[in-house]
Amino acid sequence: MTPAVTPVAAARRTDRRIVGVDVARAFALIGMFSVHILPTSGPDGSATTADVIASGRSAALFAVLAGAGIALATGGTHGLSGGRAHLVAAAGLVTRAVIVGVLGLLLVELGTPVAVILSYYALLFVVAIPLLRLPVWALASLAVVWCVAAPVVSHLLRAGGRSGPSDQPGIGALGDPVHLFVELSLTGYYPVLPWITYLLVGLAVGRIDLRQIRTAVGLLVTGVVLAVGAWVLSSVLLDLLGGAAALGGDPSVFDETRYGTTPTGSWWWLAVPAAHSSTPIDLAHTVGTALAVLGASLLLARAVRSLGWLLGAIGAIPLTLYTAHVVGLAINPGQDLELLLWHLAATTLVAVLIRLIGGRGPLEAVVAAASRGVRRAVSAATRSRDGPEAER
Repeated sequence: MTPAVTPVAAARRTDRRIVGVDVARAFALIGMFSVHILPTSGPDGSATTADVIASGRSAALFAVLAGAGIALATGGTHGLSGGRAHLVAAAGLVTRAVIVGVLGLLLVELGTPVAVILSYYALLFVVAIPLLRLPVWALASLAVVWCVAAPVVSHLLRAGGRSGPSDQPGIGALGDPVHLFVELSLTGYYPVLPWITYLLVGLAVGRIDLRQIRTAVGLLVTGVVLAVGAWVLSSVLLDLLGGAAALGGDPSVFDETRYGTTPTGSWWWLAVPAAHSSTPIDLAHTVGTALAVLGASLLLARAVRSLGWLLGAIGAIPLTLYTAHVVGLAINPGQDLELLLWHLAATTLVAVLIRLIGGRGPLEAVVAAASRGVRRAVSAATRSRDGPEAER
């Protein structure tokens, strides 16, 4: 039998977590809930507050924190100790990817109005495997290169194709794995090819000491500078260097949500700042906002511990809460503030109850148990087969 978790043990486990990271996850969830439920445009076609604040940014924050979580779960600032440790971590990530990916495909089958992110998230887990032993400087440098190069590659690969995503892949997509891979990596709502930028940034962030105040301040300042700088660069390219005129001159087109992809008729599309466009500008801007939110969350968790505890409880079980939110919208879709408040109230209640009893979210528990079992099996197999040589 598994022994009951005492309040002291629960408190110790909470202390081992970096609460500010969980707070940032809570903000990502709240932002995604807002965009999913509240209208993103007003009667006159103008963007609403929810769209301006959260559209594109919440999902990007979710992805950056995925990378940070992977880094923290695989040694944090210390990294992995050797080849066998890398293999064991890889087995755990593949297990997580399979469970989360299938869950995402199943959620789509419910007919939910949400563009479900979980299957894309799962592919990012797999992509992270060869990156686990890279140092911070290499991860950061590769992120800069990827931010610029991946949208260019995507532009070339999608030339002549559709400029928006097709229907979301459901469980039936497993029957055509090649098409599913193309959808998840290149043409879907959250295309993994450019989104590897977020993964690289998150892995780099998770390898630095997030418990230091100076780290939090550095992330906040760097994020603000990057976010603002990306928009300034976009304005220069579009307004001063002729990009806007080349794209027809209609400013509303530049801010239109692109759901993962941009048209390929002109290279100037790579200069637009539109949410979910996965252009270099969009990636740099949303990386900046993600870093700023993470830095602010780390500081908030220190300054207001009660609020950090509450938001941290929400951010500690993102898979369970996100899944419940998607199922809830499949059962009762809508677009109004009252529905959002119901989702937030239910989310808070569930998170607080789970935190008070010292447990995990049910889906987090399933994923953790499966991953732990596979890691132990792989560790035992490699130890008996290779002995100490596996560590070299």
